Amino acid sequence: MSDIDAALADAAEIYLRRKAVGDSSGPDTGGTYAAKAELILERFVDWLEHEHGVRSVSALETDHMRSYARELRDRADRGEYAPATAGTYYAVVRAFLSWCARSDIIAENPAAAEAATAPLPSDESRPDREWTAEQRRRLEAYVRDRALEADRGRDGTSRDERRDRLREYAMVAVLAHSGARGSELFRVPQDDRRTGATWDDVDFYTGTIRVLGRSQQLEDVSLLAAARTPLRRYRVALDPPSNDWPLFPTRHAPSIAGRVRTVLRERGYDDEEIEALLKERTATELARERSIAPPAITTEGARSVLKRLCSAAGIDVDGEYLTPRVVRDETVVDRSQRETATAGADAGSGSVSVLERSTAVPETETRPVVLESPSAADPQSRVDGSSDGD
Repeated sequence: MSDIDAALADAAEIYLRRKAVGDSSGPDTGGTYAAKAELILERFVDWLEHEHGVRSVSALETDHMRSYARELRDRADRGEYAPATAGTYYAVVRAFLSWCARSDIIAENPAAAEAATAPLPSDESRPDREWTAEQRRRLEAYVRDRALEADRGRDGTSRDERRDRLREYAMVAVLAHSGARGSELFRVPQDDRRTGATWDDVDFYTGTIRVLGRSQQLEDVSLLAAARTPLRRYRVALDPPSNDWPLFPTRHAPSIAGRVRTVLRERGYDDEEIEALLKERTATELARERSIAPPAITTEGARSVLKRLCSAAGIDVDGEYLTPRVVRDETVVDRSQRETATAGADAGSGSVSVLERSTAVPETETRPVVLESPSAADPQSRVDGSSDGD
């Protein structure tokens, strides 16, 4: 057993530094590998300390790595990671610990034990439960019909109920007809970088939405016409005070109140002043009044919404309900390419697509909620909806 008792964070820093300048020990070498591995190892070190109180390499045991493998599997089950991504994360940590063993920092690699790797998900053993196109259309038809009935004021729904139905329609449509995954649209509590998409991330004109992709880099993914129109309608009803507002804010009152208190403290209010403000109005009202963006709905919250909608629509697939991971229409990429080509042709002729033309809301239509145009101070807004007709 080695006498070295190195801190995990220190050992990881040395490992990454050596990888950054090039290491002949394998194909994934050099600065590119180090850049990708850095965030993975940082999260692993933080997770290990938070969950198990382990800070040194010598204290790391097979049981800890088995627990980490279970954590990755659980995240894959929740749709936050693809099984392959979970495997990549574990492989990076295992490679780091192999280096520790070769450097005599530890006697052997605890991540290499079969008992440690057993809980990891695999693409073969955990295939996605894909829905048929007909099942997906049934859910979309259900949320669309409910939303449009409320939007036209035909069933006596309140303003709040109208907004809620448009929200559900937009959520299903964006999941089904965009290149974004659930963990890129909604908040992942275990990942402080995945805070949920905001209206500033949406570009209706280019038909894209900016997300933190699987590569941990920001990227623009497709947002097809079938998703854009429901999202526009929902934006009018939501009437976000600012572009940093989440697409799908949480309804969890304590979370909203916590965010309001935190931001007001940062703005110089003391606790007594904050509580006095919260006695006069709800946290949601105060957030709107002070332009304090609430947290986005979590991935688990989105799953609950989809479960409820599937139950109400009478849709069942072997006892499973539609989840953010399997809702997407797998033809999105091909359709995006066709739509982009069509949009280019339409731009040359001054026309718009048939789908956009047939589902757009007339600009002269009276609305219970009026969408404000972006201020002149923000001419580059990604969600300038002034000519969207919503």
